[in-house]
Amino acid sequence: MEDTPSRPAPRRRHLMDPANPVRPVNDAQLSRVQRWVVSVLAVTTILHLSVGLVVAAYFLAPDDRVSQIGLCAIAAAFGVIAVAVGLVIHRQRVLSPWLLLGLLPGVVGVALVVR
Repeated sequence: MEDTPSRPAPRRRHLMDPANPVRPVNDAQLSRVQRWVVSVLAVTTILHLSVGLVVAAYFLAPDDRVSQIGLCAIAAAFGVIAVAVGLVIHRQRVLSPWLLLGLLPGVVGVALVVR
């Protein structure tokens, strides 16, 4: 018998070739999705902190009214920061009417604490 080198089996088309990785066709679409994922994660994380401060203010003793209002003010500041972070990630103007939406946790907190 002759020793003939055997040819490797041809690579199937549905498998990836590690020697020649294929880049995604639509990089713009991928970066848009990545931007949305990062902004949702950042904004919800900061808003959780803001809501946590409102909950902490709600459970303080009623005679600590100044501390309750102070925590609600800090919650409003973190809410504004959360909206600003979302705007920065999406490359929008930071100074916009959307920042007023960030005041919502603080306003709701004051309404809960005062009643």
